[in-house]
Amino acid sequence: MPDNDQDRMRSQALPLTDPASLDPLMERIGDARYVLLGEASHGTADYYRVRDVLTRRLIEEKGFSFVAVEGDWPDCQAVHCAVVAAPDAPEDPGEVLAGFSRWPAWMWGNTDVAAFTRWLRRHNEALPPGRRVGFFGLDVYSLWESLHAVLAHLREHDPDQVEHALEAYRCFEPYARDPQSYALATRYVPEGCEPQVVSVLTELRRRAAQAAAVDGSLAEFAARQNAEVLAGAEAYYRVMLDSGPESWNIRDRHMADTLDRLMEHHGPEAKAVVWEHNTHIGDARATDMADVGEVNVGQLVRERHMGRGVVLVGFGSHSGTVIAADAWGDVPRVMGVPAARRGSVEDLLHRALPGERVLFVFPHVQLQHPPSSGRGEWFHEEHGHRAIGVVYRPQYDRVGNYVPTVLAQRYDAFCYLDRTHALTPLRPSAEQSREEQTWPAGV
Repeated sequence: MPDNDQDRMRSQALPLTDPASLDPLMERIGDARYVLLGEASHGTADYYRVRDVLTRRLIEEKGFSFVAVEGDWPDCQAVHCAVVAAPDAPEDPGEVLAGFSRWPAWMWGNTDVAAFTRWLRRHNEALPPGRRVGFFGLDVYSLWESLHAVLAHLREHDPDQVEHALEAYRCFEPYARDPQSYALATRYVPEGCEPQVVSVLTELRRRAAQAAAVDGSLAEFAARQNAEVLAGAEAYYRVMLDSGPESWNIRDRHMADTLDRLMEHHGPEAKAVVWEHNTHIGDARATDMADVGEVNVGQLVRERHMGRGVVLVGFGSHSGTVIAADAWGDVPRVMGVPAARRGSVEDLLHRALPGERVLFVFPHVQLQHPPSSGRGEWFHEEHGHRAIGVVYRPQYDRVGNYVPTVLAQRYDAFCYLDRTHALTPLRPSAEQSREEQTWPAGV
Protein backbone atom coordinates (compact mmCIF):
# COMPACT_ATOMS: atom_id res chain seq x y z
CA MET A 1 0.00 0.00 0.00
CA PRO A 2 1.50 3.39 -0.97
CA ASP A 3 2.65 5.64 1.87
CA ASN A 4 0.18 8.36 0.90
CA ASP A 5 -2.71 5.86 1.35
CA GLN A 6 -1.46 5.04 4.83
CA ASP A 7 -1.17 8.75 5.57
CA ARG A 8 -4.79 9.28 4.52
CA MET A 9 -5.95 6.39 6.70
CA ARG A 10 -4.13 7.84 9.68
CA SER A 11 -5.53 11.32 9.04
CA GLN A 12 -9.11 9.98 8.74
CA ALA A 13 -8.91 7.71 11.79
CA LEU A 14 -10.60 8.97 14.95
CA PRO A 15 -9.09 7.35 18.09
CA LEU A 16 -11.43 5.26 20.21
CA THR A 17 -10.34 5.81 23.78
CA ASP A 18 -13.44 6.44 25.90
CA PRO A 19 -17.20 6.98 25.50
CA ALA A 20 -16.65 10.62 24.48
CA SER A 21 -14.57 9.50 21.50
CA LEU A 22 -17.82 8.23 19.97
CA ASP A 23 -19.05 11.83 19.65
CA PRO A 24 -18.41 12.00 15.86
CA LEU A 25 -20.53 8.88 15.39
CA MET A 26 -23.27 10.24 17.64
CA GLU A 27 -23.26 13.38 15.50
CA ARG A 28 -23.54 11.27 12.33
CA ILE A 29 -26.44 9.33 13.86
CA GLY A 30 -28.24 12.57 14.62
CA ASP A 31 -31.99 11.96 14.52
CA ALA A 32 -31.73 8.56 12.81
CA ARG A 33 -34.27 6.06 14.05
CA TYR A 34 -32.44 2.90 12.98
CA VAL A 35 -28.87 2.25 14.15
CA LEU A 36 -27.52 -1.16 13.18
CA LEU A 37 -24.33 -2.25 14.95
CA GLY A 38 -22.33 -5.16 13.57
CA GLU A 39 -19.57 -7.51 14.62
CA ALA A 40 -16.99 -9.42 12.60
CA SER A 41 -17.52 -12.51 14.78
CA HIS A 42 -20.00 -13.78 17.35
CA GLY A 43 -17.24 -14.54 19.83
CA THR A 44 -15.25 -11.32 20.31
CA ALA A 45 -15.67 -9.38 23.54
CA ASP A 46 -14.34 -6.09 22.15
CA TYR A 47 -17.16 -5.76 19.61
CA TYR A 48 -19.80 -6.35 22.28
CA ARG A 49 -18.18 -3.78 24.57
CA VAL A 50 -18.06 -0.99 21.99
CA ARG A 51 -21.68 -1.73 21.05
CA ASP A 52 -22.55 -1.62 24.74
CA VAL A 53 -21.01 1.83 25.25
CA LEU A 54 -22.59 3.26 22.10
CA THR A 55 -25.99 1.74 22.86
CA ARG A 56 -26.01 3.17 26.38
CA ARG A 57 -25.37 6.62 24.90
CA LEU A 58 -28.12 6.15 22.31
CA ILE A 59 -30.58 5.19 25.04
CA GLU A 60 -29.61 7.93 27.48
CA GLU A 61 -28.99 10.79 25.05
CA LYS A 62 -31.27 10.05 22.10
CA GLY A 63 -34.13 8.12 23.65
CA PHE A 64 -33.83 4.82 21.76
CA SER A 65 -36.75 2.51 22.46
CA PHE A 66 -35.35 -1.01 22.30
CA VAL A 67 -32.42 -3.23 21.39
CA ALA A 68 -33.08 -5.99 18.83
CA VAL A 69 -30.51 -8.76 18.44
CA GLU A 70 -29.70 -11.75 16.27
CA GLY A 71 -31.32 -14.06 18.80
CA ASP A 72 -34.41 -16.19 19.30
CA TRP A 73 -37.68 -14.46 20.14
CA PRO A 74 -38.70 -16.66 23.13
CA ASP A 75 -35.29 -16.49 24.84
CA CYS A 76 -34.95 -12.76 24.29
CA GLN A 77 -38.50 -12.13 25.47
CA ALA A 78 -37.47 -13.64 28.80
CA VAL A 79 -34.52 -11.23 28.91
CA HIS A 80 -36.88 -8.38 28.01
CA CYS A 81 -39.12 -9.21 30.94
CA ALA A 82 -36.10 -9.09 33.26
CA VAL A 83 -34.73 -5.78 31.96
CA VAL A 84 -38.11 -4.02 32.16
CA ALA A 85 -38.72 -5.44 35.67
CA ALA A 86 -41.89 -7.27 34.65
CA PRO A 87 -43.81 -9.00 37.45
CA ASP A 88 -42.45 -12.46 38.30
CA ALA A 89 -39.36 -11.98 36.08
CA PRO A 90 -35.92 -12.59 37.60
CA GLU A 91 -34.29 -9.46 39.01
CA ASP A 92 -30.98 -10.37 37.37
CA PRO A 93 -31.10 -10.58 33.54
CA GLY A 94 -27.80 -12.46 33.71
CA GLU A 95 -29.68 -15.31 35.34
CA VAL A 96 -31.91 -15.53 32.26
CA LEU A 97 -28.96 -15.33 29.86
CA ALA A 98 -27.17 -18.09 31.76
CA GLY A 99 -30.18 -20.29 31.07
CA PHE A 100 -29.87 -20.02 27.28
CA SER A 101 -29.38 -23.56 26.07
CA ARG A 102 -29.84 -23.64 22.29
CA TRP A 103 -26.52 -23.75 20.47
CA PRO A 104 -24.65 -21.36 20.10
CA ALA A 105 -25.66 -20.21 23.58
CA TRP A 106 -22.51 -18.10 24.05
CA MET A 107 -23.67 -15.54 21.48
CA TRP A 108 -25.94 -13.96 24.08
CA GLY A 109 -25.20 -15.97 27.20
CA ASN A 110 -21.90 -14.22 27.91
CA THR A 111 -20.50 -11.84 30.50
CA ASP A 112 -20.60 -8.78 28.23
CA VAL A 113 -24.30 -9.10 27.36
CA ALA A 114 -25.00 -9.80 31.03
CA ALA A 115 -23.24 -6.55 31.99
CA PHE A 116 -25.26 -4.58 29.43
CA THR A 117 -28.62 -6.06 30.41
CA ARG A 118 -27.92 -5.47 34.11
CA TRP A 119 -27.21 -1.82 33.30
CA LEU A 120 -30.41 -1.70 31.24
CA ARG A 121 -32.41 -3.08 34.18
CA ARG A 122 -31.01 -0.34 36.45
CA HIS A 123 -31.73 2.31 33.80
CA ASN A 124 -35.29 1.10 33.36
CA GLU A 125 -36.08 0.98 37.06
CA ALA A 126 -35.86 4.78 37.12
CA LEU A 127 -38.45 5.08 34.33
CA PRO A 128 -42.23 4.59 34.27
CA PRO A 129 -43.24 1.20 32.79
CA GLY A 130 -44.42 2.67 29.50
CA ARG A 131 -41.02 4.20 28.75
CA ARG A 132 -38.76 1.28 29.61
CA VAL A 133 -36.28 0.13 26.97
CA GLY A 134 -36.84 -3.37 25.63
CA PHE A 135 -34.65 -6.25 24.48
CA PHE A 136 -35.94 -8.48 21.68
CA GLY A 137 -34.82 -11.29 19.37
CA LEU A 138 -35.19 -11.07 15.60
CA ASP A 139 -34.17 -14.53 14.45
CA VAL A 140 -36.15 -17.36 12.90
CA TYR A 141 -34.75 -20.57 14.34
CA SER A 142 -36.96 -21.16 17.39
CA LEU A 143 -39.71 -23.17 15.71
CA TRP A 144 -40.42 -25.62 18.54
CA GLU A 145 -39.92 -23.10 21.34
CA SER A 146 -42.26 -20.65 19.61
CA LEU A 147 -44.83 -23.38 19.00
CA HIS A 148 -44.89 -24.21 22.72
CA ALA A 149 -45.20 -20.49 23.52
CA VAL A 150 -48.19 -20.18 21.17
CA LEU A 151 -49.88 -23.17 22.79
CA ALA A 152 -49.31 -21.78 26.27
CA HIS A 153 -50.70 -18.38 25.29
CA LEU A 154 -53.83 -19.82 23.68
CA ARG A 155 -54.52 -22.16 26.58
CA GLU A 156 -54.55 -19.14 28.90
CA HIS A 157 -56.24 -16.52 26.70
CA ASP A 158 -58.22 -18.28 23.97
CA PRO A 159 -58.88 -21.98 24.68
CA ASP A 160 -61.16 -22.29 21.64
CA GLN A 161 -58.14 -21.83 19.37
CA VAL A 162 -55.91 -24.40 21.03
CA GLU A 163 -56.99 -27.15 18.66
CA HIS A 164 -55.65 -25.19 15.67
CA ALA A 165 -52.26 -24.87 17.34
CA LEU A 166 -52.30 -28.55 18.29
CA GLU A 167 -52.77 -29.43 14.63
CA ALA A 168 -49.52 -27.64 13.87
CA TYR A 169 -47.86 -29.34 16.83
CA ARG A 170 -48.98 -32.78 15.65
CA CYS A 171 -47.73 -32.03 12.16
CA PHE A 172 -44.22 -31.20 13.39
CA GLU A 173 -44.11 -33.83 16.16
CA PRO A 174 -42.91 -36.77 13.99
CA TYR A 175 -39.71 -34.89 13.12
CA ALA A 176 -38.55 -34.85 16.77
CA ARG A 177 -37.05 -31.35 16.60
CA ASP A 178 -34.86 -32.41 13.67
CA PRO A 179 -35.08 -29.73 10.94
CA GLN A 180 -33.28 -31.90 8.39
CA SER A 181 -35.89 -34.64 8.78
CA TYR A 182 -38.62 -32.08 8.17
CA ALA A 183 -36.77 -30.64 5.17
CA LEU A 184 -36.39 -34.10 3.65
CA ALA A 185 -40.07 -34.91 4.25
CA THR A 186 -41.16 -31.85 2.28
CA ARG A 187 -39.50 -33.37 -0.78
CA TYR A 188 -42.43 -35.81 -0.84
CA VAL A 189 -45.15 -33.57 0.62
CA PRO A 190 -44.10 -30.11 -0.62
CA GLU A 191 -46.59 -28.12 1.45
CA GLY A 192 -45.33 -29.75 4.68
CA CYS A 193 -46.91 -28.19 7.75
CA GLU A 194 -47.52 -24.85 6.06
CA PRO A 195 -51.36 -25.00 6.10
CA GLN A 196 -51.48 -25.65 9.85
CA VAL A 197 -48.97 -22.88 10.54
CA VAL A 198 -50.84 -20.39 8.36
CA SER A 199 -54.06 -21.17 10.22
CA VAL A 200 -52.42 -20.39 13.58
CA LEU A 201 -50.73 -17.27 12.22
CA THR A 202 -53.93 -15.87 10.73
CA GLU A 203 -55.75 -16.14 14.04
CA LEU A 204 -52.93 -14.63 16.10
CA ARG A 205 -52.49 -11.77 13.65
CA ARG A 206 -56.19 -11.00 14.10
CA ARG A 207 -55.95 -11.13 17.90
CA ALA A 208 -52.80 -8.97 17.94
CA ALA A 209 -54.46 -6.34 15.73
CA GLN A 210 -57.46 -6.19 18.06
CA ALA A 211 -55.23 -5.91 21.14
CA ALA A 212 -53.13 -3.17 19.54
CA ALA A 213 -56.27 -1.16 18.86
CA VAL A 214 -57.23 -1.40 22.53
CA ASP A 215 -54.10 -1.30 24.68
CA GLY A 216 -51.00 -2.28 22.70
CA SER A 217 -50.73 -5.55 24.64
CA LEU A 218 -47.22 -7.00 24.55
CA ALA A 219 -48.63 -10.45 25.39
CA GLU A 220 -50.74 -10.54 22.22
CA PHE A 221 -47.90 -9.02 20.19
CA ALA A 222 -45.50 -11.67 21.49
CA ALA A 223 -47.96 -14.46 20.68
CA ARG A 224 -48.37 -13.12 17.15
CA GLN A 225 -44.57 -12.86 16.83
CA ASN A 226 -44.13 -16.47 17.91
CA ALA A 227 -46.60 -17.42 15.18
CA GLU A 228 -44.58 -15.35 12.70
CA VAL A 229 -41.51 -17.33 13.79
CA LEU A 230 -43.42 -20.57 13.11
CA ALA A 231 -44.19 -19.40 9.59
CA GLY A 232 -40.66 -18.14 8.95
CA ALA A 233 -38.96 -21.20 10.41
CA GLU A 234 -41.24 -23.61 8.54
CA ALA A 235 -40.41 -21.84 5.27
CA TYR A 236 -36.70 -21.72 6.16
CA TYR A 237 -36.47 -25.41 7.02
CA ARG A 238 -38.45 -26.37 3.91
CA VAL A 239 -35.78 -24.87 1.61
CA MET A 240 -32.63 -25.19 3.67
CA LEU A 241 -31.34 -28.29 1.85
CA ASP A 242 -31.32 -26.46 -1.48
CA SER A 243 -28.30 -24.59 -2.71
CA GLY A 244 -28.85 -20.95 -3.50
CA PRO A 245 -29.91 -17.84 -1.63
CA GLU A 246 -33.48 -18.68 -0.67
CA SER A 247 -32.93 -19.88 2.91
CA TRP A 248 -30.62 -16.95 3.68
CA ASN A 249 -33.15 -14.50 2.25
CA ILE A 250 -36.08 -16.02 4.18
CA ARG A 251 -34.13 -15.56 7.40
CA ASP A 252 -33.02 -11.97 6.78
CA ARG A 253 -36.42 -10.89 5.50
CA HIS A 254 -37.96 -12.39 8.63
CA MET A 255 -35.55 -10.38 10.80
CA ALA A 256 -36.26 -7.15 8.89
CA ASP A 257 -40.02 -7.80 9.09
CA THR A 258 -39.76 -8.45 12.84
CA LEU A 259 -37.92 -5.16 13.25
CA ASP A 260 -40.74 -3.41 11.36
CA ARG A 261 -43.35 -5.00 13.64
CA LEU A 262 -41.43 -3.92 16.74
CA MET A 263 -41.19 -0.35 15.47
CA GLU A 264 -44.91 -0.29 14.75
CA HIS A 265 -45.67 -1.73 18.19
CA HIS A 266 -43.55 0.95 19.89
CA GLY A 267 -45.25 3.81 18.09
CA PRO A 268 -44.44 6.55 15.59
CA GLU A 269 -41.50 7.97 17.57
CA ALA A 270 -39.77 4.63 18.12
CA LYS A 271 -36.03 4.21 17.62
CA ALA A 272 -34.22 0.87 17.30
CA VAL A 273 -30.68 -0.33 17.97
CA VAL A 274 -29.88 -3.64 16.22
CA TRP A 275 -26.99 -5.96 17.17
CA GLU A 276 -26.12 -8.51 14.49
CA HIS A 277 -23.19 -9.87 12.52
CA ASN A 278 -21.65 -7.64 9.86
CA THR A 279 -22.99 -10.01 7.20
CA HIS A 280 -26.52 -9.10 8.28
CA ILE A 281 -26.22 -5.38 9.01
CA GLY A 282 -23.74 -4.31 6.32
CA ASP A 283 -25.57 -3.53 3.06
CA ALA A 284 -25.36 -6.66 0.87
CA ARG A 285 -25.33 -4.54 -2.29
CA ALA A 286 -21.79 -3.40 -1.46
CA THR A 287 -20.53 -7.01 -1.40
CA ASP A 288 -20.56 -10.08 -3.62
CA MET A 289 -23.66 -11.32 -1.78
CA ALA A 290 -25.79 -9.39 -4.26
CA ASP A 291 -24.15 -11.27 -7.14
CA VAL A 292 -25.71 -14.52 -5.94
CA GLY A 293 -29.09 -12.99 -5.17
CA GLU A 294 -28.75 -12.56 -1.41
CA VAL A 295 -30.26 -9.65 0.49
CA ASN A 296 -29.72 -8.80 4.12
CA VAL A 297 -31.14 -6.78 6.99
CA GLY A 298 -28.97 -3.72 6.37
CA GLN A 299 -30.02 -3.52 2.73
CA LEU A 300 -33.70 -4.04 3.54
CA VAL A 301 -33.73 -1.42 6.30
CA ARG A 302 -32.05 1.10 4.01
CA GLU A 303 -34.51 0.36 1.21
CA ARG A 304 -37.55 0.57 3.48
CA HIS A 305 -36.60 3.35 5.89
CA MET A 306 -33.80 5.55 4.61
CA GLY A 307 -36.12 8.54 4.87
CA ARG A 308 -36.44 7.94 8.62
CA GLY A 309 -32.68 7.80 9.15
CA VAL A 310 -30.58 4.63 8.95
CA VAL A 311 -26.97 4.30 10.13
CA LEU A 312 -25.00 1.06 9.66
CA VAL A 313 -21.82 0.54 11.70
CA GLY A 314 -19.37 -2.26 10.89
CA PHE A 315 -16.55 -3.75 12.95
CA GLY A 316 -13.28 -5.50 12.22
CA SER A 317 -9.92 -6.50 13.67
CA HIS A 318 -6.54 -7.75 12.48
CA SER A 319 -5.76 -10.55 14.95
CA GLY A 320 -6.39 -11.83 18.46
CA THR A 321 -8.60 -14.56 19.93
CA VAL A 322 -12.22 -15.61 19.46
CA ILE A 323 -14.57 -18.20 20.90
CA ALA A 324 -16.06 -20.47 18.25
CA ALA A 325 -16.49 -24.17 17.45
CA ASP A 326 -14.72 -26.50 15.05
CA ALA A 327 -18.03 -27.76 13.65
CA TRP A 328 -21.72 -27.01 14.01
CA GLY A 329 -22.95 -28.10 17.46
CA ASP A 330 -19.47 -28.75 18.88
CA VAL A 331 -18.31 -27.43 22.24
CA PRO A 332 -16.88 -23.93 21.69
CA ARG A 333 -13.30 -23.06 22.56
CA VAL A 334 -11.00 -20.07 22.48
CA MET A 335 -9.09 -19.95 19.19
CA GLY A 336 -6.35 -17.72 17.87
CA VAL A 337 -7.33 -15.37 15.05
CA PRO A 338 -4.36 -15.17 12.67
CA ALA A 339 -3.09 -12.00 11.05
CA ALA A 340 -5.53 -10.79 8.40
CA ARG A 341 -5.10 -11.85 4.79
CA ARG A 342 -2.82 -9.65 2.71
CA GLY A 343 -4.72 -6.89 0.94
CA SER A 344 -7.83 -7.20 3.11
CA VAL A 345 -9.46 -4.23 4.84
CA GLU A 346 -8.05 -5.45 8.14
CA ASP A 347 -4.54 -5.88 6.73
CA LEU A 348 -4.50 -2.39 5.19
CA LEU A 349 -5.65 -0.82 8.44
CA HIS A 350 -3.17 -2.80 10.51
CA ARG A 351 -0.27 -1.62 8.38
CA ALA A 352 -1.40 1.99 8.71
CA LEU A 353 -2.55 1.83 12.34
CA PRO A 354 -0.78 -1.04 14.16
CA GLY A 355 -2.16 -1.60 17.64
CA GLU A 356 -4.77 1.16 17.33
CA ARG A 357 -8.51 1.26 18.05
CA VAL A 358 -10.12 3.79 15.74
CA LEU A 359 -13.39 4.96 14.21
CA PHE A 360 -14.03 5.97 10.61
CA VAL A 361 -17.15 7.96 9.73
CA PHE A 362 -17.68 7.88 5.99
CA PRO A 363 -19.11 10.65 3.84
CA HIS A 364 -22.62 10.10 2.52
CA VAL A 365 -22.56 8.21 -0.77
CA GLN A 366 -25.17 6.95 -3.20
CA LEU A 367 -24.89 3.18 -3.10
CA GLN A 368 -24.70 1.43 -6.45
CA HIS A 369 -24.60 -2.19 -7.50
CA PRO A 370 -22.21 -3.34 -8.62
CA PRO A 371 -20.46 -1.03 -6.13
CA SER A 372 -18.28 1.56 -7.80
CA SER A 373 -14.62 1.78 -6.89
CA GLY A 374 -11.50 3.64 -7.88
CA ARG A 375 -12.56 7.04 -6.50
CA GLY A 376 -9.14 7.65 -5.00
CA GLU A 377 -10.03 6.68 -1.44
CA TRP A 378 -9.24 3.31 0.12
CA PHE A 379 -12.78 2.99 1.50
CA HIS A 380 -14.25 3.29 -2.01
CA GLU A 381 -12.12 0.38 -3.28
CA GLU A 382 -13.11 -3.27 -3.07
CA HIS A 383 -11.15 -5.33 -0.54
CA GLY A 384 -11.78 -8.57 1.32
CA HIS A 385 -13.39 -8.03 4.73
CA ARG A 386 -13.16 -10.83 7.30
CA ALA A 387 -16.29 -12.57 8.62
CA ILE A 388 -15.99 -15.19 11.38
CA GLY A 389 -19.04 -17.21 12.32
CA VAL A 390 -19.80 -19.54 15.22
CA VAL A 391 -17.93 -22.22 13.25
CA TYR A 392 -14.35 -21.21 12.55
CA ARG A 393 -11.20 -22.96 11.36
CA PRO A 394 -8.26 -20.58 11.75
CA GLN A 395 -6.02 -22.76 9.61
CA TYR A 396 -8.22 -21.97 6.61
CA ASP A 397 -8.71 -18.29 7.40
CA ARG A 398 -6.71 -17.04 4.42
CA VAL A 399 -8.61 -19.12 1.86
CA GLY A 400 -12.08 -18.25 3.15
CA ASN A 401 -13.85 -15.97 5.60
CA TYR A 402 -13.43 -12.82 3.48
CA VAL A 403 -16.32 -10.97 1.84
CA PRO A 404 -15.39 -8.65 -1.06
CA THR A 405 -16.56 -5.26 0.19
CA VAL A 406 -16.62 -1.57 -0.65
CA LEU A 407 -16.46 -0.39 2.94
CA ALA A 408 -18.00 3.09 2.65
CA GLN A 409 -20.99 1.71 0.74
CA ARG A 410 -21.51 -1.26 3.01
CA TYR A 411 -21.42 0.87 6.19
CA ASP A 412 -21.84 4.48 7.27
CA ALA A 413 -19.10 4.08 9.87
CA PHE A 414 -16.51 1.46 10.79
CA CYS A 415 -14.83 0.58 14.10
CA TYR A 416 -11.39 -0.93 13.67
CA LEU A 417 -9.97 -2.64 16.76
CA ASP A 418 -6.52 -3.91 15.80
CA ARG A 419 -6.25 -6.75 18.32
CA THR A 420 -9.30 -8.28 19.97
CA HIS A 421 -10.09 -10.92 22.57
CA ALA A 422 -12.53 -13.78 23.01
CA LEU A 423 -15.66 -13.24 25.07
CA THR A 424 -16.47 -15.29 28.17
CA PRO A 425 -19.58 -17.54 28.22
CA LEU A 426 -21.69 -17.44 31.36
CA ARG A 427 -21.51 -21.21 31.67
CA PRO A 428 -19.71 -24.11 29.97
CA SER A 429 -21.42 -25.37 26.84
CA ALA A 430 -21.64 -29.00 25.81
CA GLU A 431 -24.87 -28.92 23.80
CA GLN A 432 -25.04 -30.53 20.40
CA SER A 433 -27.32 -29.17 17.69
CA ARG A 434 -28.72 -30.48 14.43
CA GLU A 435 -29.69 -26.97 13.39
CA GLU A 436 -28.66 -26.26 9.81
CA GLN A 437 -25.76 -23.84 9.54
CA THR A 438 -25.94 -20.60 7.58
CA TRP A 439 -23.42 -18.72 5.44
CA PRO A 440 -20.72 -17.72 6.31
CA ALA A 441 -20.60 -20.63 8.74
CA GLY A 442 -23.00 -19.85 11.51
CA VAL A 443 -23.57 -16.11 11.14
